Amino acid sequence: MDLAVRKESLERFGVENLGAVHENLPPARLVEASVRRREGMISEPSGALVVRTGKRTGRSPKDRFIVEDDLTRDAVDWGAVNKPFSSEAFGRLLEKAARHVENLEEVYVVDAHAGADERYRLDVQVVTEQAWQSLFARQLFRRPDSEALEAFEPQWTVISMPGLLMEPEEDGTESETFVGIDFTRRVVLVCGTTYAGEIKKSIFTVLNFVLPTAHGVMPMHCSANVGESEASGGGEDDVALFFGLSGTGKTTLSADPERRLIGDDEHGWSDAGVFNFEGGCYAKTIDLSPEKEPQIWDAIRFGAVLENVAMDRRTRAVDFADASITENTRVAYPLEYIEGAVPSGTGAHPKAVLFLTADAFGVLPPISALTPSQAAYYFLSGYTAKLAGTEADMDAEVEATFSACFGAPFLPLPATTYATMLSERLRENGARCYLINTGWSGGAYGVGERVDIAATREMVRAAIEGRLEGAETRQDPVFGLNVPVEVPGVPTEVLDPRGTWPDGEAYDRQAKKLADLFRENFGKFESSVSEEVKAAGPQA
Repeated sequence: MDLAVRKESLERFGVENLGAVHENLPPARLVEASVRRREGMISEPSGALVVRTGKRTGRSPKDRFIVEDDLTRDAVDWGAVNKPFSSEAFGRLLEKAARHVENLEEVYVVDAHAGADERYRLDVQVVTEQAWQSLFARQLFRRPDSEALEAFEPQWTVISMPGLLMEPEEDGTESETFVGIDFTRRVVLVCGTTYAGEIKKSIFTVLNFVLPTAHGVMPMHCSANVGESEASGGGEDDVALFFGLSGTGKTTLSADPERRLIGDDEHGWSDAGVFNFEGGCYAKTIDLSPEKEPQIWDAIRFGAVLENVAMDRRTRAVDFADASITENTRVAYPLEYIEGAVPSGTGAHPKAVLFLTADAFGVLPPISALTPSQAAYYFLSGYTAKLAGTEADMDAEVEATFSACFGAPFLPLPATTYATMLSERLRENGARCYLINTGWSGGAYGVGERVDIAATREMVRAAIEGRLEGAETRQDPVFGLNVPVEVPGVPTEVLDPRGTWPDGEAYDRQAKKLADLFRENFGKFESSVSEEVKAAGPQA
């Protein structure tokens, strides 16, 4: 029997007359409901639910707003990323959403935790009109036990109504889609988009505001894993962090069969160590194969949600190489689908911190050891390649971008706030820091090739296991990075990016172009960082 919905949690948003409400259904019933409502189909042979999100196959950053009021006015870093929305206008949209909810025959509710550390977690209630989005939320957030559910009192509410389209002239929105966060009302409103990533990233944005200001905890857009055993050179304190934007390899590289996964995307770093915000993984599946990413491949089973993956409607077979719907194909599954994952979602202070960047120019070294000043510089820069489809309305090509702290779209506070917190933690805990290029080598995107994943894994393992400490390095003449001369198991020629290009002068031109972009981008931070950090970037 369904649990009785806690009506008071919805009544405060003006919802009075509800249809059938399904609260905290198990995955099997949510899959059944999704198929019954023709929201998705079950694939063969895995049994995963395949859904499509319509024309919005990625996030809609242009449609995301934060309510400006006394709580946020002087704290939020307002601008193109954090756009203000009036409290009064947001209230009117809540009323509009309430009327929409009352007209629905069915509503799905999930009660969940955001944050594995009980001291800092948020209790979140997700209200949706689609059964598969409820399944997504159940698998991606942390699931309370039966005792916690009985006493559950939501601190935040996410209302996701894909069928409610905005009217820009009347509602003050940019388009028919609206993603709004109100820190005073403690509600997220998502309308006019079926892309479920908006649900999880909105709560990540909330945590990025609340944790630093209220608890002094650093929120991070990173994956984390830990050594499997002392015998293999690891141990409970052998924690590694992988920072990076979508498509740079956070999920792929942290899902290492020789290590245990703490989480694949969002974490906090407190005085006790690191903790996962989520209870699941949201992995890209384009060109997924059991050879390159066996753990993710094995996690695609009944209860997992495949977003926008091409499927033969007759045989129900999926094709992970087919990007006809979008490059941003995804799978959502609970953390326990990864063999050996850490159930507690917590770990010690990290020994190694890796910045992952997919360099579309093909000029950055595949691995570089960073000094503390360089760590601050490259963290604030957050350079990577934005892969097609990650956001709505993107062009088909890969484009270079700078995203501060490898997560600018989700940072309500000034980027230097997070960078300062990272520098303090690196210094206090003595963590090693590396820049890993998972992008292109031998030429720019379209000419060169993606750095071999097997070689990248070897470099990552050498860095994590401390085998590069004290190793001989050479200084890159353009970027000033310290590049290991040798890495065990990796061909030496791979480590010199210029040497991989058939035309050295063409490399020089590309390297200068990217260095100029770094300096131009970093200009916005120069007034708020030390001279050492300013001098840690590419050389003129």
